[in-house]
Amino acid sequence: MPIGTTITEFIIEEQRHIGNVSGDFTALINDVVIACKAIASAVRYGSLVGVLGAADTENIQGETQKKLDVISNNLFIKRNEWAGHVAAMASEEMTDVYHLPAQYPRGKYLLVFDPLDGSSNTDVNGAVGTIFSIMRRPEGTIGEPTEDDFLQSGDHQVCAGYALYGPSSMMVLTTGHGVNGFTLDQRIGEFILTNPDMKIPADAQDFSINASYMRFWDPPVRRYIDECLAGKEGPRGRDFNMRWAGAMIADVHRVLCQGGVFLYPTDRKLRAKHQEGKLRLLYEANPMSFIVEQAGGLATTGEQRIMALPPANLHQRCPVIMGSRNEVERIISYHLDAQ
Repeated sequence: MPIGTTITEFIIEEQRHIGNVSGDFTALINDVVIACKAIASAVRYGSLVGVLGAADTENIQGETQKKLDVISNNLFIKRNEWAGHVAAMASEEMTDVYHLPAQYPRGKYLLVFDPLDGSSNTDVNGAVGTIFSIMRRPEGTIGEPTEDDFLQSGDHQVCAGYALYGPSSMMVLTTGHGVNGFTLDQRIGEFILTNPDMKIPADAQDFSINASYMRFWDPPVRRYIDECLAGKEGPRGRDFNMRWAGAMIADVHRVLCQGGVFLYPTDRKLRAKHQEGKLRLLYEANPMSFIVEQAGGLATTGEQRIMALPPANLHQRCPVIMGSRNEVERIISYHLDAQ
């Protein structure tokens, strides 16, 4: 049986082209991959192994955790804490920075992650996934990493990726040299390169947004969606399709594969709760923005490029609008018109 390029082989070859790099980065990616394989297995077996349903706990955002949230978080930590590639980690499911146990060596990388994005979909067998981002620890810092070490803009990411657990499990990855997709071959237990050099079409006719919040939207977002809904008879002169999977990772993956725009904007309801947005900057918006930009798309709050935002805390939220370049540029122009 012929075997294609594995994700480990791909990363090693990519690092060779860069030159003057150690094997720590490749080994870290390999540990992330193994963690995602373990999570994929837990998600796949679901009720058969009793991992569905609520865990009767809440995360820092006050969201009820699913059992798979806790399991996925623990799997990610245990796989990445021992090998000496990371200095510390941060997760959606943990309040503070995760410091490594004293017996493990410290590396030069910081790892942030959402262990199971879209976990509310698990009980209905919907698509879920893991999002992660890797940064270098700031030079000259000593001692245990602090929250401040993590507060780097998205432009400082050295790698971002996600694993989507759908009909097949896929990992999509960028190290700043384009975007590549790998499909998990269950027969050999390896992620194999299946989608090289992924690109988002500049024009598209799909949009993803939670329309139940329409009454709270700001005028620029309402203007854009109203024009899309008007179809051929409206100012855009063509029909659009609305998609909403209930998981950022699934909706952005569709955008990456087929084009379109994903929107989780700020609105009156969020501002009333003193929230800048719904999605978290460090471990959701930044890594997905890195991937989208590397695939030729754009990622913005509507008023500012997401990866230029200076984080204020580990769990900072922000508005998210990302996808096909021409559609996102149109939405940005509507925000400028409204100023």
